[in-house]
Amino acid sequence: MLQQLQTFATPHDDTALHGLAAGEKPERADWTIDQGWHNYTQAEHAVWKTLFERQSKLLPGRACDEFVAGMKDLPIGPEQIPDFERLSEVLMKRTGWQVVAVPGLVPDEVFFEHLANRRFPAGHFIRKPHELDYLEEPDVFHDVFGHVPMLMNPAIADYIQAYGVGGLRAQKLGVLDKLARVYWYTVEFGLVKQADGLRIYGAGIASSLTETVFSLDDPSPNRIRFDLERVMRTNYRIDDFQESYFVIDNLDELLKLAEVDFAPLYQRIAGQRDYQPGTLLPTDTLLTRGTGRYHDAKRKQSPEAQATTHA
Repeated sequence: MLQQLQTFATPHDDTALHGLAAGEKPERADWTIDQGWHNYTQAEHAVWKTLFERQSKLLPGRACDEFVAGMKDLPIGPEQIPDFERLSEVLMKRTGWQVVAVPGLVPDEVFFEHLANRRFPAGHFIRKPHELDYLEEPDVFHDVFGHVPMLMNPAIADYIQAYGVGGLRAQKLGVLDKLARVYWYTVEFGLVKQADGLRIYGAGIASSLTETVFSLDDPSPNRIRFDLERVMRTNYRIDDFQESYFVIDNLDELLKLAEVDFAPLYQRIAGQRDYQPGTLLPTDTLLTRGTGRYHDAKRKQSPEAQATTHA
């Protein structure tokens, strides 16, 4: 669900794409639009309520303390889709961020430019009732429920701004795929240590009913101590649960990443082979060695695997 860097599956016949994915042309160069809060229907608010209530029941004891604190201090509740202007008023006072509405996916350079200037571009649409558990694009629930509470934390706020600046540089250098992996395994699917155990801070997990449970409770995935160069060389899953999750000791660790000069890293890993999502290395610091059973079973069920079996 990384806004700019995921290849989405073929949509269902009754699923509409938005923004860049739909081939839309913006009226504004920065792709921002009016949220149109008063245009949301009762049915759309009802979808938000369903998503909000079931995640709110699931996240206690799983989401990190900073996520819980951010959610508590924001004007976000189950009754209705949040108003971006009200969210921005609170965010601006706390960390200098604001939420801006976009129609859906936007070009990479637009996305990074917004982040570099502490503007979080959020899709203004919400998924349909039949898409509660899988969505081919990030919608308002993923973007607001998953991301915005963490933007109340100064470390995350500074880190994501630095990522925006770094994204513009990586794009010019032609190494955006390497930096994208860092975002994916932190902001979207990151886990953090707390005194009472591993906790979620990544928006892709926090906004997903099934991955919230899988990431922490299932024996299948690996849980590996975060290492920057290792992550930059590791592919990720865009079509299913992650095979490996990378764990930081605390959110301040992300601030140190924001200060890293990535240029030497890009040069050092240039031409080196990438690692597959479930690969384990002798140098990894493992918190949990996964069984791999979930993804092994899925691979055996794939048409390619079945064709090989019956050949």
